[in-house]
Amino acid sequence: MLISLSIQQLAIVEQLELEFRPGMTVITGETGAGKSILLQALGLALGDRADSDSVRHGAKRAEISARFDLSQLPQARAWLESHDLDSDECILRRSLLANGRSKAWINGQPCPVNHLKELGECLLDIHGQHAHQSLLRKETHLPLLDDYAGLQSEAEHLSACYRQLQQTRRRLESLRQEDDAQRARIQLLRYQVEELDQLALGEEELAELEAEQQQLANAENLIRTSQEALYCCDHQEEGAALQQINQALQLIENLSTPALDNVKGLLNEALIQVQEASHDLEVYLSRLEIDPARLQWVEERLNSIYQTARKHHLPAEELPEFHQQLRQELAATEGGEGSLETLTAELEAQTELYRQLADEISQKRHQAAEQLEKSIDQQLGYLGMEKSQFRVSFQPLKTAQPQGKEEVEFLIAPNPGQPPKPLVRIASGGELSRISLAIQVVTAETSSIPTLVFDEVDVGISGAVAEIVGRLLKQLAERGQILCVTHLPQVAAQGDQHLHIHKTTQAESTLTQMQLLDEQGRVAELARMLGGVKLSDSTLAHAREMLQESRH
Repeated sequence: MLISLSIQQLAIVEQLELEFRPGMTVITGETGAGKSILLQALGLALGDRADSDSVRHGAKRAEISARFDLSQLPQARAWLESHDLDSDECILRRSLLANGRSKAWINGQPCPVNHLKELGECLLDIHGQHAHQSLLRKETHLPLLDDYAGLQSEAEHLSACYRQLQQTRRRLESLRQEDDAQRARIQLLRYQVEELDQLALGEEELAELEAEQQQLANAENLIRTSQEALYCCDHQEEGAALQQINQALQLIENLSTPALDNVKGLLNEALIQVQEASHDLEVYLSRLEIDPARLQWVEERLNSIYQTARKHHLPAEELPEFHQQLRQELAATEGGEGSLETLTAELEAQTELYRQLADEISQKRHQAAEQLEKSIDQQLGYLGMEKSQFRVSFQPLKTAQPQGKEEVEFLIAPNPGQPPKPLVRIASGGELSRISLAIQVVTAETSSIPTLVFDEVDVGISGAVAEIVGRLLKQLAERGQILCVTHLPQVAAQGDQHLHIHKTTQAESTLTQMQLLDEQGRVAELARMLGGVKLSDSTLAHAREMLQESRH
């Protein structure tokens, strides 16, 4: 519930402090006095767009602060807790600078302006005086029906399902368009991978083959040269290296001179190294053989590798890595073929889910529409249109849409025997205003928001019907809080409290002020609304009688 509203330097308001009570609060004043400023201030506190013209002329900034009681607003408390804010109270504050910029706070903590709007949707609902104009647009009718039926979350779920369905359909169409080129690429990749599979080139095979080819091609020379080297190292005949070193060691050992000990050690090391070299040469020679058949096979294998590398325009040593890349691309591309089947199945599943959701919400909408028709017909009867019939028309759509499989339009039959027609074809502005009010009253009854603001929704209504409008609004106030800006004394008389807005001129400035009227003030204001500026005894008596009757 709205507890208080503080306005400073907004439009023609210098400073205004207002307190509100439960029940029905009526707000009246002469045309141009600034009744709309109150609603403007509320809207700004709840995140409406601001501009520099909102700031009072000559002031640096405008300040608006709205305080709410959250005892009956669990959704608002949950929102505050989800944003780590104190949920014991709710104070929304908005500061508008003369340059058009603005700042916002919730419970003293700075916040984005859109947070005011998110939280404001849980706090207060404004029914504007031009609501009947939006009723002329058919696209507003389905959201109204969904709000009345409590189907907002289901409608959002259906819309999300539709968006996902469309996204899958676009992806599938894109894949199908690429399918021909993709199949050609797959065919080429399969051929290339199969060719490289047959080649089966190992990671180190090329280097090993090149080394083996060089060895086989020079086998005869390698054998001859290695044998000569072995002969020089270790041979029974005089002159071999081992024989020479042994002979030198024997000669030195016969000389018992300590000065030759180092030479003796070096000769011993040389003897060991020559022996090891001779052994390695023997092992190497044992592995060498002249094999023309093996040489031919190695050279043919190398030729196949080089030809394949030239075919793919890359060095032969890069063939294994290239082979792996082609395999990965083929797997991914063939997976794309599988994803085509997967997407087709996914599209079918999403289409079935959308159909089920659309059928379910359609059934609930039809049920809610029947109740809405009865409730609005009853309200129209109260408003002097007892012969009128309100109807909700459902027209099937040719293709699936975010809102479902059908569109909704509100129809009215003003007189018996006439077929229902769209609201836009209703000629009388007064009738349209009453229809709009009936719809707003009925839908407000299902609202979870206890504070409702009605901004001159009684335009085009007068006489006894106006009194009924006041009673309807007062009836709504029994379940929460109603703020009603009105120009009708019949409506104003029904208020539990009465705020009067008036404009004063001081020097070269114009100010708007608002005051809570006492009993005498209410009588005077109702008399002004009944009879104009000059208050006669009869109009005062009439005003007093209206107040008394409203309390019975």
